[in-house]
Amino acid sequence: MSKHIRFSFLIIFCISSWSVFGQSGKIKGLVTNQDGNPIEFANISVKGTSKGAVSTASGSFEILGLSDGQFTVTASSIGFEAVSQTVTINSGGTVEISFSLQEVLQGLQTVEITGRREIGYDNKETFSGTKTASMVKDVPASINFVTKELMLDQVAFTVNDVVKNVAGVNQFSFYNDITIRGFRVQGQRNFGTLLNGMRTFTSFWKPQLIPHIERVEVIKGPVSALFGNASPGGSINRVTKKPLAESRKSISASVGSFNTLRTLADFTGAMTEDKKLLYRLNLGFENSDGFRDLQFSRNLVIAPSFAFLPSENTSLNFDIVYQDSKGRLDRGQAAFGNRDLFTTPITTSLSAVNDFLDETTINTTVSLRHNFSDKISFNSTYQLSSYTEDLLEHRTSNRFASLADGSFDETKVAMRVFIRKRSWNNNAINNYINADYQIGSIKNTALIGYDYFRQEQLPGGSQLEARSYLLKNGTATNGFNPANIDNYALDANGNPATNVAHFDLTSPTANGMRDMSNYIYNTVTFNQFLQQSHGIYLQNQSEIGPLKVLLGLRQEYFTDYLNYNSPAEEKVDQQALLPRVGLVYTLNPTINFYGTWVQGYQPQGAAGIINPEAGGPFDPLTSEMFEVGAKSEWFNKRVSATLSLYQIVERGGLYNANDPNNPERLVQLGEEESQGVELNVTGNILPNWSIVAGYAFNDAKITQADDESVIGRQKPNAPRNTANFWSKYIFENGSLNGLGIGLGYNYVSDRFGSIVSSERPDVFPSYGIIDAALYYKIDKVQFQVNVNNLTDKTHWVGGYDVIRAFPGAPRNIMTTVSYTF
Repeated sequence: MSKHIRFSFLIIFCISSWSVFGQSGKIKGLVTNQDGNPIEFANISVKGTSKGAVSTASGSFEILGLSDGQFTVTASSIGFEAVSQTVTINSGGTVEISFSLQEVLQGLQTVEITGRREIGYDNKETFSGTKTASMVKDVPASINFVTKELMLDQVAFTVNDVVKNVAGVNQFSFYNDITIRGFRVQGQRNFGTLLNGMRTFTSFWKPQLIPHIERVEVIKGPVSALFGNASPGGSINRVTKKPLAESRKSISASVGSFNTLRTLADFTGAMTEDKKLLYRLNLGFENSDGFRDLQFSRNLVIAPSFAFLPSENTSLNFDIVYQDSKGRLDRGQAAFGNRDLFTTPITTSLSAVNDFLDETTINTTVSLRHNFSDKISFNSTYQLSSYTEDLLEHRTSNRFASLADGSFDETKVAMRVFIRKRSWNNNAINNYINADYQIGSIKNTALIGYDYFRQEQLPGGSQLEARSYLLKNGTATNGFNPANIDNYALDANGNPATNVAHFDLTSPTANGMRDMSNYIYNTVTFNQFLQQSHGIYLQNQSEIGPLKVLLGLRQEYFTDYLNYNSPAEEKVDQQALLPRVGLVYTLNPTINFYGTWVQGYQPQGAAGIINPEAGGPFDPLTSEMFEVGAKSEWFNKRVSATLSLYQIVERGGLYNANDPNNPERLVQLGEEESQGVELNVTGNILPNWSIVAGYAFNDAKITQADDESVIGRQKPNAPRNTANFWSKYIFENGSLNGLGIGLGYNYVSDRFGSIVSSERPDVFPSYGIIDAALYYKIDKVQFQVNVNNLTDKTHWVGGYDVIRAFPGAPRNIMTTVSYTF
């Protein structure tokens, strides 16, 4: 260890020691509910200081290092009214107090203005499931969470890193591209990806960053009755960290494999003594080369958030997320044409060293809540998001090198070049009113709302494309047709001459600098387009004894303006009426049964397809889901579990058309069906023993199609079986006090790649990955070592075919030092 490192640790140790031993007063006590039962994870704070604690499973807590004087101590917990007491510490003594908190569901926020106080892997409340403050167990839907605590324990940095903790969810590719119950959720589209419950625009090429995220929510099934345009499998909602009234500060630094460096910072607290103005600032930086040739990530996140609480009835939140991402676009590993993925190293990428991908995303959210009375509240949210893409890439033409006789040289990959710039602006508005009322003995909560979403591609969007093969007329094309060989320029061997040289999979220098000066380019202009939707929705939740009934209805109006602001402007209108019915029956205080029926809707005009050569416009996707299940709480409500059985039918999905003249063209298939069973378990068996586990069986297949050969096939990148497990245990006594261990396992069964682009789909094999971690905490400093893919298992997280396969990372190690103050 160098002198500088030893000196740094000495300084940290001295600061930590001074902060703990320089003051010796102590407050200890107990937190219970009105029945005398202990409340775990209650937050206890000391006004005017940064001191605080969280109650254990027995409801006990201790706050150390207080000076002499008088203090106001407050105990609070989600679903309970906060209680404060005044205590006096003399001569460094110990004061014992107890709190009895009254349960009050109305105490939940109707909009998430301030931060989540729960600490741990479990999450008891939801806002997105019904757009009302609800306990998760009372919502007739499967909603799974990955909290920031689990993200930190697994040193996760992107959404792709955390979806492995949710049954029925897996990666489709390297990108912002996820499969939920066999259905795809992608970036650069206005469905399936939510930020703070609002439809937003994201990158497709890079996974979404999470240093500023409080939790990732996966809402299973088509949630169109609330959000309109939605994927049949489900939606992923990222909830940003919001301000807290108590002071919390943390910083961490991680270094590890693939030249990875990460730093995180999270600061929150009150800006005024009356705690009516709160702040939070999250910072994240990553610099990593990754395990793939020429690939790298340079990511910066700056995310300030402010909450203004002028009165008990009114609150306002202002939230900004700035993300800057630099790297190269990784189109995946290409193997030789014998379909054996092991024939080339998983590090093989097709990029050239002069490629780049620069992306900038800015999201701004303003949320207002106002209570007109204790029964009527108004909520309004506005979100503005912008995204800019600047790209240069050498990429495959999705086929091997063509030879004159129509065969292929399967050691070389046909290539092309894209140089592209595009920008989007997106506006979303959501306004709704909640009203509690009672008819006889039946309690009701009504919701009426209106939302608007507008997505616009800005002027100037354009692309230069250098295609694969030269034609005699001085242009270029991506495909070679031997029947028209006279139209092609030929090389000395009589094979089609290349405009962009093939990528030689056997060459150790294939990733070198490419001379682009002689390429023949075609210019593609992305005409402005505008998509906008209006939705009016109604919902009523009734409580009839142990039975809760949810009825919802949404009228959606969608308009797609193609060639916007030009003489060729074309307007495409669609609309849909979207119902939702849900039932929850409380068998006893720890078990609820539920059932739900919903219909989904997803417009897919040509402007909304990522690739302009895909074709269209296409008919909208429609979907329908039936689901039944049970939700339970164990170990004094510390552990939550959801068991669900479902059937989803979708009509109108898009797949590759296998068109030799346009390899990007898509076709609509008739019908797809997904049915299965899922089990998710999350929480704390003991206060020092956390667990997340799940299993999913998913039978997702094509049931109707023009091409009868694909009927009955499993959908692309939709594994029939997935399983996940992660557990963390912290020793609290004896010589091992402060030491913790973590162990995880993830299994994904084999999957098909693209099912239409070839008669025999490529298969990506099953895999099981073991992860492990070691933790050691000394006061406010924690040392953490994570080993991912402990057995160095070669595996693929997804892919299209052997030319575009997406391998998972080999064994890697991350070492993290965190400090809280």
